[in-house]
Amino acid sequence: MEFFLFGAVVLFAGGFAFINGFHDVSNSIATSIRTRALTPTVAVLLAALFNLIGALMSASLATLFTGGSISLPAGQSGLGILLAALLSACAWGLFTWYRGKPSSSTHALIGGLIGAGGAAALLGGRSISGSGRVFLLEIALPLLLSPLVAYLLAYVLVFPATWLLRHNSPRKVNNGNRMAQAVLTAAFALGHGLQDGQRTMVVIVLALIGAGLYSGDGVPLWVQVFAAVLLAGGSLLGGWRITHTLANRLVRIDPLRGMAAQGVSAFMLFVGALSLDMPLSSTHTMTSAIVGAGANQRYATVRGRVVRSVLIVWITTAPVTALLAATLYLAMSPLF
Repeated sequence: MEFFLFGAVVLFAGGFAFINGFHDVSNSIATSIRTRALTPTVAVLLAALFNLIGALMSASLATLFTGGSISLPAGQSGLGILLAALLSACAWGLFTWYRGKPSSSTHALIGGLIGAGGAAALLGGRSISGSGRVFLLEIALPLLLSPLVAYLLAYVLVFPATWLLRHNSPRKVNNGNRMAQAVLTAAFALGHGLQDGQRTMVVIVLALIGAGLYSGDGVPLWVQVFAAVLLAGGSLLGGWRITHTLANRLVRIDPLRGMAAQGVSAFMLFVGALSLDMPLSSTHTMTSAIVGAGANQRYATVRGRVVRSVLIVWITTAPVTALLAATLYLAMSPLF
């Protein structure tokens, strides 16, 4: 049974990476398509390629969270927690994609782990153990603060950008910013691969440790390649429902502000992954940056009703996935 559970965890971890790819590719391509910096086909291919490269570049975040900071119960109970969390996160990803709502796959996975771990403790077993300080400083605060930081940086960046380009013709400004957007699309996708590819790696390494199949440091190469390929494969499908929300329904945005939003988001993902070893939500970062850049205009462009609906999804992601994962764990508990 333990081997079967381990195989199920790896299978659904791959499914999570694939769903993450087609769900979150919208973050990379939405503004570029909206401002006609790239055609949809070229944008998706570019995002998929750099998602793959990003996921293969680094596993520092995965190493941080599997190196003793977070641990699961060994054996079937720990594998059951991972399986319930993955099922919950995958279901939420599919639901929000169908509804065209940008949501954080990271929040969904963390909510699922907390819910399934709570259900395991309710049944008298061990739950997730780890440093409260690490969880607060390395996970909770970065994820909660990143939308505010992205919004403010994108809003402020519009001022120097417009000042520097004030003497150029609108056509020259737009063409230059479209070229910059093409480059930043690749940069953001690279940052997304660096960040989100490692979520799948963490889950699989924890499963390997829980099943007693791995006791070394770091992330095995096959795990990194597995996560990278499935993340890129999902990106190739393109989450057009969410792209429509970000590009057309949320904010009316021009090439300059699209460039500002993409630049801020890519910068934050790189800093979080490579310099600070902090997980950041690419969805929260890009969506907030788009709203921040779009809000810095003389005329109203931000659609408040759509923004409120997105915020509701963000707020409910972790509680809903936690409840769903707890229910799934309790339903599957006879297997553990």
